[in-house]
Amino acid sequence: MEEQRAQLIERIQRTDTVESFRFRLPSPTPFLPGQFAEVIFDSLHRDNKELNKYLSLSSSPTHEYREVTKKLSNSRFSRRLADLRVNDEVLVKMPMGNCVFRDEYKRIGFLIGGIGITPVISIIRYLVDKKLDTDVALFYSNRADNDIAFKKELDYWSSTHTNIKVFYTVTDCRPKDTTCYFGFISKELLLRKVCDVSQRTWFIYGPPSMVDAMCNLSLELHCKRENIKTERFTGY
Repeated sequence: MEEQRAQLIERIQRTDTVESFRFRLPSPTPFLPGQFAEVIFDSLHRDNKELNKYLSLSSSPTHEYREVTKKLSNSRFSRRLADLRVNDEVLVKMPMGNCVFRDEYKRIGFLIGGIGITPVISIIRYLVDKKLDTDVALFYSNRADNDIAFKKELDYWSSTHTNIKVFYTVTDCRPKDTTCYFGFISKELLLRKVCDVSQRTWFIYGPPSMVDAMCNLSLELHCKRENIKTERFTGY
């Protein structure tokens, strides 16, 4: 892991509450798709969990910049991120995390809720940039249509790459978007859309309760425990 002063070069609004922050590092640290970084606003007190937080990288290792994406709230950390302007600098420590994609994986799936999509974007961007033929099935759940971060990018990748399939679910209201399913990610939906569920490597990122539920679902579908990769997001 390395620490560097990262310079903000661009901010991108993904939804009403989700925003991406792209940084330039003096010496871009190599990382694996799916890893995360620590963004440090209080370098004098490293245990300050209000101002120092871990964020998944949503950029690909193939990119020169490093991008993190956050659902902004009224927390002190979110306010500090929101106050950043282009050319501002922040201390970044990376890379971290073992829930990563490796080139030898040929068939993978994602069971994702909300902001858990960020490392998935890193992985898919990497697959696209490297022109890998890995077969991808992404199940992505949100409360409402307008909560779906990166939908434009995901729709484009799935429409231009036959090996990338994306299935959206909306849980709290009937979706206006006809491409979205109403309800939670379920055993029935997976079996209807993926014929080889038990033979894939599954990645599950998100809040602990979501990760536990999706891990149990995978086991019910006879997925091998060693083929279930998880990363629990805490502190949100």
